[in-house]
Amino acid sequence: MKLTLRLDPNRLRHWHLRLAERLARRPDTQVSVAWHTAGEPRPSAVEALFALERLIYRLPPGDENGARAQDFARYTAAHDADRVLDFTAAAGPAGTNVWRVMFDGVVGEAAVLGALIQSRTPVVSVVDPTGAVIASGHPGSEFGGILTLAYRDVLARAATLIVAALDGVHPKLDRPHQPGQPGTADVTRFGAKSLARAAARKLYGLCYNAPHWRVGWRFVEGADVVDLRAHPPTGWRDLPDDRSRFYADPFPFEHDGRTFVFVEDFGHAAGYGVISVVEFGAEGPLGAPRPVLDIGTHLSYPFVFARDGAVFMVPETGATNTVDLYRAVSFPDRWEKEATLLSGIQASDATLFEHAGRWWMLACVRDQGGAFSDALHVWSAPDFRGPWQPHRRNPVLVDIASARPAGRVVQRNGALIRPFQDCREGYGVALGLARITRLDDEAFEQKVETILRSGPLWPGRRLHTLNRAGRLECIDGSGTARRF
Repeated sequence: MKLTLRLDPNRLRHWHLRLAERLARRPDTQVSVAWHTAGEPRPSAVEALFALERLIYRLPPGDENGARAQDFARYTAAHDADRVLDFTAAAGPAGTNVWRVMFDGVVGEAAVLGALIQSRTPVVSVVDPTGAVIASGHPGSEFGGILTLAYRDVLARAATLIVAALDGVHPKLDRPHQPGQPGTADVTRFGAKSLARAAARKLYGLCYNAPHWRVGWRFVEGADVVDLRAHPPTGWRDLPDDRSRFYADPFPFEHDGRTFVFVEDFGHAAGYGVISVVEFGAEGPLGAPRPVLDIGTHLSYPFVFARDGAVFMVPETGATNTVDLYRAVSFPDRWEKEATLLSGIQASDATLFEHAGRWWMLACVRDQGGAFSDALHVWSAPDFRGPWQPHRRNPVLVDIASARPAGRVVQRNGALIRPFQDCREGYGVALGLARITRLDDEAFEQKVETILRSGPLWPGRRLHTLNRAGRLECIDGSGTARRF
């Protein structure tokens, strides 16, 4: 394929250069660059804010940095491109196959900056010459209050969507958007708020261990949360911690007539999580969680399940760039690595389940940068040990509001119900329930049916995970832990 990027020399960013390099590495792809001046230079107030944030947060230069036309010298101009990716809103010659990359329905980075300054992220679309959407998604960021980092995350995921469109994957998201243009006053206000937030976080960090999560639990009498689509009227009880550590990602599990809860156990002094377990009796937890799996790097989301007379766990091991399977050799205290299911991948919250005679795995993947929570990938296998094959349409969904898994997939009245995280307002702020309406080799589709938030029955600012085993149902969310 002969692929031309049409760029404005007055609005070049380093992300354009990284995109050209990434596309040039595709098999049988020849990349060239064409120039078209279509707008004013980048706003000086934005450039000043980028520079200020890099100084305050000690950030290395990144995709927000300006690039020069000579940086693209290796991508010589071509006049017979099979496809043109237009980033300038220029009118393409009649009959050419011009695709445009749009942010909230507008070509150019101004809409990206306008959305981020309004504390949201834009809808990103790749459209064909008729205006039809080829691929679209709603990227996210774990750093909504820092323009530099949020900008990098959105543009990284825009590159993901561009590659998906060229690969014929075509993930699509039907979501309204509201384009905005950043004015100097808007940038100034955002910068002032960003500085205030940075100072507040620094002060909070001096007084409190942060982040700090907590686990809630209850014994189900009647309907559970999946059926209620609401918090139970009795509320939740907290799993106590000693403030020097927090517990998160609860996975209750029944074994030989006993009930256990596996959790991420994060020691603030150690700076990483291990997997711990606590048994529950008729009145609640029997003691405090005790460590059962520690590999020296961060572990979380202990997805536990039983199969073939044994108990297995797939914890999140993003730091190793693998998805690993562990087997209990002496339940619940001793675990050994059984297999590596996926490698060379930074996957979050791998969730396994059976459907239509096969095993399926859902996880969010961080693809050459970008957020950890907005790109959902699917794999399938004849057996949970593998071999696992990626879905031909990965990423099947790019959406910060509904991509990241938040617990086991469950069945209700013949339907598959999938808990997910809604991270539009920040990581783990809300919990959603979606019905999987299609899952096969050609497509993954879901319908969002419920969004749950913290409130009087679950105080705090976040709601993150939902799981049940037998009568025991667990969630988690934000907590506080004073340093003194």
